[in-house]
Amino acid sequence: MLLLAAKTTDMPARFVLLEHTSAPDDPTGRHFDLLLENGSACRTWRLLALPLAGGPAVAAIELPPHRLEWLDRLEGEVSGGRGHARRIAAGRYEILTASDSEPLASDAIVLELTGEALGGRIALRTAGAGWAVSLG
Repeated sequence: MLLLAAKTTDMPARFVLLEHTSAPDDPTGRHFDLLLENGSACRTWRLLALPLAGGPAVAAIELPPHRLEWLDRLEGEVSGGRGHARRIAAGRYEILTASDSEPLASDAIVLELTGEALGGRIALRTAGAGWAVSLG
């Protein structure tokens, strides 16, 4: 693991956690999307459940990049009839560790989240064909 220096950009990176319901490709009818601001888009994962602090990792699937607009929206219909999304947490993140020189392109990322309803360390790691996300 490579320890990264503090971010040097003027704008801190933002994150948002969305509750996404009624997505036609989601057999459970409800999942959560974690979006991390990354340049002109958000790197995004679909979490099948919410991770609990100190609990087991939850399965996740990486999705195509999402629009930055979702970092500011409280809720709304997803384009193309793909359901409804509602923000449940938002804030800023700092990259603590990553496995290569392009931190958000990495397959192992540890972040420190500071937010209104979610804070602490979150780890995202590839696991088989998907990802595992743990909190705490």
